[in-house]
Amino acid sequence: MAEAVAELIGAGYGIHQLPCPERLAWVAALAPDDRMTYYLRMHAGNRERAAMSTGGHGHVHEHDHGLRGIVTRFFAPHSHDAGDSVDAALETSAVGIRAVKISLLGLGATALVQVVIAVVSGSIALAADTIHNFSDALTAVPLWIAFALGRRAATRRYTYGFGRAEDLAGLFVIGMITMSAVIAGYEAIRRLIHPVAIEHLGWVAAAGLIGFIGNEVVAVYRIRIGRRIGSAALVADGLHARTDGFTSLAVLFGAGGVALGYPLADPIVGLVITLAILAVLRGAVRDIFRRLMDAVDPELVDTAEAALAARPGVRGVRSIRMRWIGHRLHADAELDIDPGASLEDAHRIAHDAEHELTHAVPRLDSALVHAYPAHPRI
Repeated sequence: MAEAVAELIGAGYGIHQLPCPERLAWVAALAPDDRMTYYLRMHAGNRERAAMSTGGHGHVHEHDHGLRGIVTRFFAPHSHDAGDSVDAALETSAVGIRAVKISLLGLGATALVQVVIAVVSGSIALAADTIHNFSDALTAVPLWIAFALGRRAATRRYTYGFGRAEDLAGLFVIGMITMSAVIAGYEAIRRLIHPVAIEHLGWVAAAGLIGFIGNEVVAVYRIRIGRRIGSAALVADGLHARTDGFTSLAVLFGAGGVALGYPLADPIVGLVITLAILAVLRGAVRDIFRRLMDAVDPELVDTAEAALAARPGVRGVRSIRMRWIGHRLHADAELDIDPGASLEDAHRIAHDAEHELTHAVPRLDSALVHAYPAHPRI
């Protein structure tokens, strides 16, 4: 029986289209860990065939195989089919890992330049700040691990996969931003009470400028990629890099103020930078908290409702629920359809609605649509 079912699937039948005995036999023959992966692959394949049959979503790419094409694919890879949710999820995780690697190299290069300046200038304070920058650069490692975990297939225990690891990494990043704010505030207050002379002003200012530029470039890159793939944790890590850039900017402005004859400029600028870090922290906490509480943009819900309501055979949308799992969305919807519709028609309407939903809502990885007979209005 398994061979016959395999032939049907190879011919283009989805597993939901097979008779119940054959479907149960096929699923039972799979190992427990492979069963969930098989369902996901079959669901993605069904959506791909539906997209090709409609002709509305199929597309062909012409690739540039020269240097420009290689660079473009390295920094901005893309999926060949918007309906292939499994491959899209794996691809966006790969994009996240690549962003972490590139930004880690950028921060490492910035810190190395600061090490050279610290050695040449002989500034102990600058050496300590450089060590702090190295430790901050390593905070990207938990996010790297989270993206790697997110690529693993769902299991019998973790039925939604491991995408939530990103949110846990986001909490770690928030902790590091909080620590940066505390350290910056403490150092500013300490220098107000016990002023410390700044030596090697030129070298210190140069290191501050390099630190700010390096961290800000990494921050912009992480935030841009994080928003593109829908990763709140990567955006938060970008904000963390921005706070480190603010700290380096404080060093630059403080050295400039001291050079102009204002010794208290260093701690005062430090307090201002602390307030800026707290403002960044507020935004990062808000974003991560919303992810943990399954919040989504209401406009996404409006888009989903409009797409479902416009489907043929749908009389109304009872409910629509959406949640982020890592950097991918999942949706559950309930529809009202004609009470006289057959079971086959009801299934077709629900299946077509799922397909439409995954194309209408950006970064929607999976959708589960239930069709119910519409109750007559009294």
